[in-house]
Amino acid sequence: MKHIFRNWILSFLLAGTAGSLQAQTADTLLTDTCTTDTIAELPWPQNLQARLDTLTSDRMFDYTQLGLMVYDITADSTLYARGAKQIMRPASTMKLLTAITALDQLGQSYRFSTSLYYTGQVEDSVLVGDLYCVGGMDPLFNNSDMEAFSASVKALGIHTLKGRLVAVNSFKDPDLLGEGWCWDDDNPSLSALLINGKDDFISQFAQQLDKDSIFPDGPADIAALPKDAILLCQRTHAIEDVLIPMMKDSNNLYAESMFYQIGAASGARPAKASHARKAIKHTLHKAGVKDAHYKIADGSGLSLYNYVTPELLTKLLTYAYRKAGIYRYLYVSLPVAGEDGTLKKRMKDTPAQINIHAKTGTLTGISSLAGYAIAANNHILAFSIINQGVMKNEQGRDFQDKVCAALCK
Repeated sequence: MKHIFRNWILSFLLAGTAGSLQAQTADTLLTDTCTTDTIAELPWPQNLQARLDTLTSDRMFDYTQLGLMVYDITADSTLYARGAKQIMRPASTMKLLTAITALDQLGQSYRFSTSLYYTGQVEDSVLVGDLYCVGGMDPLFNNSDMEAFSASVKALGIHTLKGRLVAVNSFKDPDLLGEGWCWDDDNPSLSALLINGKDDFISQFAQQLDKDSIFPDGPADIAALPKDAILLCQRTHAIEDVLIPMMKDSNNLYAESMFYQIGAASGARPAKASHARKAIKHTLHKAGVKDAHYKIADGSGLSLYNYVTPELLTKLLTYAYRKAGIYRYLYVSLPVAGEDGTLKKRMKDTPAQINIHAKTGTLTGISSLAGYAIAANNHILAFSIINQGVMKNEQGRDFQDKVCAALCK
């Protein structure tokens, strides 16, 4: 019954938020109130501050670093800050920058695409020409999409291809690894042409054609798309279909694909990481982050070169909340404490269960958590916690879970 009541309250709050935000048209916050010198002096915040002071006095902080910020969006005031301006590695909370920028600049109707073109003529059931597979770095392109590609070729009325199967990889640069990635990690391949998340598109296409009794009689190749090529088939997937597993399951390939969509939105071909970084900085600027105390390396958080502050993440979360078109999609994509995603097994049977929607982050020595909390007074809080220098990540997770319980108690 408590969960049902909480869900009713959340629906009410979200509806009110969406209605009030329709009148807000400015991209930037009217005032920069998300700073560490506006601690609210109310009974409930004082009680919260006492609980958090107790948690942050743990001996683990004698030998590890903590960055923590809690901002009451409803009351427009900072509730707690410790090391909020410290520059730290975000791990997978970096995905918040990627997701919010994508929703901010690409929009909710954006679609990832992979296309098939052909050149030449059909002569006696033979295509004398080439097939061009144009990649758009769609991580959701799967076997059913490949079957549709092959079916569109068969619909030309052919059984033989006298020409090439060509990969068009001009969507992004040729780099298959991100800047600052560890060589021995389980890294995704940053290919523009993906099938089931793997970089073997042309060989899989050839196998599918053969299965459908269409026999390629030419070499595989990599080339640009000719201007006279004719579109044969295009498969697309919605941004929210990529966003949800990217955030719920912390899928790194999905995040990097989103990162390059952001970079490509400027029209640059090939899209580069530098283009995506510029776009993210633009959204951060709109969120009130105007200093240079951060570094963006990739879109997933795998890189050891990413550096942000808890204050930056909290400002960005606050900006997203105040933009209904962003928040509506972001909120449902975040893992829910005790319910799903990477928080499914955390905070069960505590005040934080269901009331915390947040992105987790884990790297060697780093444990992080950032997102939204519904407080006991039904205020919406934005928070960011980064534990750095923790050799056992469960130490960081345990501390974060206690903080979240305190926020919702």
